[in-house]
Amino acid sequence: MTNSDDLWALEKKFWTEGADGIHHLTAKGALAVLPYPAGILVDQAIWRDNAVAQRWRTVVFTEPVMTHKGDVAVLAYHVSAERADVPIYEALCTSTYLRDENEWFRLSHQQTPTAQQD
Repeated sequence: MTNSDDLWALEKKFWTEGADGIHHLTAKGALAVLPYPAGILVDQAIWRDNAVAQRWRTVVFTEPVMTHKGDVAVLAYHVSAERADVPIYEALCTSTYLRDENEWFRLSHQQTPTAQQD
């Protein structure tokens, strides 16, 4: 059984905690598709990219949707994220989680900005 609150809390950690706190929650071979210039990142490259390394001070998820089938769960949402000295970042996102031995690991993450980013 999936506890959707737990998955949403886990997703928020990926936005707000440093790599040391969440790196172990990423599946081996995971991939991320992020706005230019980061692009497509696979496995350990996810954690070396500067765009991923920078944490967000606050994040708000709206329009949350989750689908779940067996050991796979997909989250989709709109995010408004804020950090010092940059405009609020808004994007449509999806994350796919894989359950392995009753623990959830993020297998993929994708962001599509909803507005031109400065």
